[in-house]
Amino acid sequence: MCHAAEVTDLLAFCGALPVSGGSVLALFLAGLLGGPAHCGAMCGGFVLGQVADRMATVPIGGLCEWRRLADGALLPYHLGRLATYAALGALLGAGSAAILPHWMGSALLLLGALLFLLRGFARVPAGWSRVVAGMAGRVGGNRFLLGAVLGFLPCAFLYAALAIAASGRSATAGALGMVAFGLGTVPTLVAVGIAGQVAGRRWQGRIARWSPALMAVNAMLLVALALR
Repeated sequence: MCHAAEVTDLLAFCGALPVSGGSVLALFLAGLLGGPAHCGAMCGGFVLGQVADRMATVPIGGLCEWRRLADGALLPYHLGRLATYAALGALLGAGSAAILPHWMGSALLLLGALLFLLRGFARVPAGWSRVVAGMAGRVGGNRFLLGAVLGFLPCAFLYAALAIAASGRSATAGALGMVAFGLGTVPTLVAVGIAGQVAGRRWQGRIARWSPALMAVNAMLLVALALR
């Protein structure tokens, strides 16, 4: 549990950072804390499918613990996701600087905080999910391209991250923020890929109990940045 003094220290630390630096930190923490409850459930199937396909091509004599760990990590897939996230963050960061007034940066931080808190209730467009799924089916066995395509999956968690990335009001800040968010989600998906669905669910279940409270603390950090 987070004590009041610890929350106060976090708010003070975050308030001492530049807005872009604070939002990058908040995005990394959001991906790290929200990944077990959200990303594991939504993207775990894609990860496990790739691991199963990869392991099916390995000769019996080539199966070993190191090979299982390497295949479960799915490095090209995650690099593809990060590339898409960085591009989206750069686009929105540059766009917000060019189009929106300066005060909208704080409004975007508040919107991101709200979306993080309501991510379980926000609806995403089903039609776009079908478009992305169709694109994913055309990339074949290229795991980098698959990760890049699946980075466009509609997701309330992702929308919150994009709103925060846009608050940096620059292409660089937006890209860095989304890379930080993506890196935060990687440990959960690597754990699912290596440990498998059963073990992954047990781990996710334990973490998920604390996730709402931890995400609420992260939302408070974002609010503190917005109200500086």
